[in-house]
Amino acid sequence: MITKFTDRIYYMPNDDKTDRPLLGLICGDKDSLVVDAGNSPAHANEFLMEVSKLDIPPLKYLVLTHWHWDHVFGIETMNLITVCNNKTKEKLDIMQKLSWDDLMLDERVGKGEEIEFCSKMIKLEMPDRDGFKTGNADIIFKENLEIDLGAIHCTIDNIGGCHSEDSTVIFIPEEKTLFLGDCICEDIYSGEWSYSRDKLLPMINKIKKYDASYYLTSHHHPESKEEFFDYLNDLIRIGNFVGNECSKNEVIERYTQFYGKAPNEDEICNIYSFIHGNLKDRA
Repeated sequence: MITKFTDRIYYMPNDDKTDRPLLGLICGDKDSLVVDAGNSPAHANEFLMEVSKLDIPPLKYLVLTHWHWDHVFGIETMNLITVCNNKTKEKLDIMQKLSWDDLMLDERVGKGEEIEFCSKMIKLEMPDRDGFKTGNADIIFKENLEIDLGAIHCTIDNIGGCHSEDSTVIFIPEEKTLFLGDCICEDIYSGEWSYSRDKLLPMINKIKKYDASYYLTSHHHPESKEEFFDYLNDLIRIGNFVGNECSKNEVIERYTQFYGKAPNEDEICNIYSFIHGNLKDRA
């Protein structure tokens, strides 16, 4: 189902069952732009079918927030002018050479080239992958790009962070809306899921500079500025509290003493993520 978010913006919500991300739709006077391609041809087709029911300008562009499978497997099905960062393009070139059958997926997991979580979700979302090939991009940018859709502009910026160095955000100033992809998530591809303060905190500072009122991340519901900034500030608080510490028990004990209560489940997850980042830095 497509949800109308503002006068010019729609989105299809994420679905955790097979790790489907939120897909965005931005409508100008002349053209419309899609944010992310979906995690399968089926996902992309469902989105396109819902869009076909809307009275909007024709779809023209597809912008990728980063290279991870759940955001790019629907490129060919979308069949739009695909836009991405040059680092995303490098990954797409590699992915086009890969086979996605169970045997090759399992082999890449065994070699540490793919992670078990993604392999499991790919198999659930796409049980039949015979002959499946990933798509590629048409327009490549290095740092930023602006697309005029007619009365609506999309500012597209490579913002980096922990999750993926090609993480890209799409800002629509007329609607004060920012699509963030997965940029505030952990690094999930190098061992234990982790945050690096050296990467995360500068990226958060960049995010806070956008004059946005609404924030859409790929695997969560849309949030207001107040809600989203509360989350960012809590992430900063946890990261600064952990500091350079590498002992989970010591951090949790110190946290409990300092705040007079034990950390909740989300706080523990973030504490562990920052500790894992510290351990990687020391390795």
